Parts: sequence; C-alpha cells; structure tokens
Amino acid sequence: MHPKQLLDQYQLEPKKSLGQNFLFDDNVLARIVDAAVVGAADEVLEIGPGLGALTRLLAQRARRVVAVELDDRFLPILHNELTGLANVEIIRGDILAQEPGVLFTRPYKVVANVPYYITGAILRHLLAAARKPELMVLTVQKEVAERLAAVPPHMSLLAVSVQFYGRVQTIATIKAGAFWPRPDVDSAAVRVELLGARPLPLAQEESFFRIVRAGFSQKRKQLQNNLRQLGLDKEDVIKWLDAAEVDGRRRAETLSLAEWLAMYQAFSKIR
Repeated sequence: MHPKQLLDQYQLEPKKSLGQNFLFDDNVLARIVDAAVVGAADEVLEIGPGLGALTRLLAQRARRVVAVELDDRFLPILHNELTGLANVEIIRGDILAQEPGVLFTRPYKVVANVPYYITGAILRHLLAAARKPELMVLTVQKEVAERLAAVPPHMSLLAVSVQFYGRVQTIATIKAGAFWPRPDVDSAAVRVELLGARPLPLAQEESFFRIVRAGFSQKRKQLQNNLRQLGLDKEDVIKWLDAAEVDGRRRAETLSLAEWLAMYQAFSKIR
C-alpha cells in the first residue's frame, strides 16, 4: 500500500520536523537489503522503521530485526503491518539515547532510511558505540553520500571520521520520486563495511580526532595555521608536519586518511 493510503487509513500525517519521507519503491528497497547481504543468521538494527516497508523485507531474510521507532503514532501501524513476523522486535525510543550494541548479543548490521537532519548524529552514535555494527547500509541525502565516500582533495571531517572505521561505497542514487512525501533532493544508499581491525588502539582515538578536528577547524586556512590551536608554535608545527611528510601549506580536505594517521604518529613522537 502507498504510504499516503496507509497514513490516511490511520488518519495520520507525516511530520516534517522528524524528517519523515517514506521510501516505497520496491526495487530500491530490495536493492538496499541485497547490499546489506542479509542472511538467515543475521541480526539487524533498523532505525526509524516508519510504516514497516523495509522492516518486512529484512524480516523475510534475517534471523532477527530490532526496529527502533521514535514516533509512537506509528507503533499501531507497525504492529498491524508486521503481524505474524515473530522475528521482529519493535522498540519505541530514540536511537541516540540508547547504546545500540546492548540490543544484540552477537554481531549485528544496521539497515535504515535515516532522517536527513540527524544523519551525522546517527553515524557518530553508531561508530562511537562500544559494540559497533559490522556493516551499515543507510539511505541518506545524496550530497551526504558524496561527502562520506569522498577522496582527496574533497575530504571533510565527516569523511575522515567514517572512513577511519570502514570502507564506504555508494550503492545507488535514489530519485526523490521514490519517497512520499517527495523530498526536495535526491538520496543515495551507502554501504559502510566496518574494518575488522582498528587503525589505532581505542585509547588513542580521541587524540587522533582532536588533531583532525583542529585541521578542519577553518576551511580556508592552511593546515599549519589550523594546527597551531593544539598549543604548538609555528616552528614546532612545521617540524611535526615535515616528520609526517605532509606539506603544511596544504588544506585539510586534500589529505588522505593515511596522511592523517601519519601525522598522528609523528605528533605522538614530538609530544
């Protein structure tokens, strides 16, 4: 059933404040589930199941689906539409207020059509979790997908933050007409396969990202100027970047993840 018909049946309207645009194209939904390689042994977290279209497809393949929905108006719809699917657990709540890994006792995947306005917050929350997912397939704004999968010279703090944890691949561009209500922009499905081994020990991650955040703090400034906010004078910064074989006159968006890691290692030696 088309999302509008289903909502009319329950006398509901989508909330623009919650970024509610419902993906209803069956081919796109199937492609998203395929990209997550969901199998009979998999447990899946879905954020914002909405009216349950994606949830149903996931349940047909997965061992277990945990669907976390913020809008309690949709709970009756989900319970009715997913009747008979014993492997679906619907939780009313805000995923940002929960520890995702606690919902699972084994490795899990995340498959979701996430609200545009909190995409960054959701990504940070999932990647900061004590027990991270092994794979994520997310439908996001097309511009955000491009930023996530960016390469030098178009890197961003978001790109470095996500690529630090996993390999990013754009699966498909999704036209606005595949959603109702129709959003103002196109979307894209991105696949993030988390790395088996961390680039750095957990205890060093905050120090690494402190350097990255400083580097991106003022986009138009050269790297050597931005990094001085870490408490170093100009000569020390130049010496540090020379040791990492990075030209301080460059800007942050031109650096690869490997170069940021080299900078961190060199910084550790001069402190």
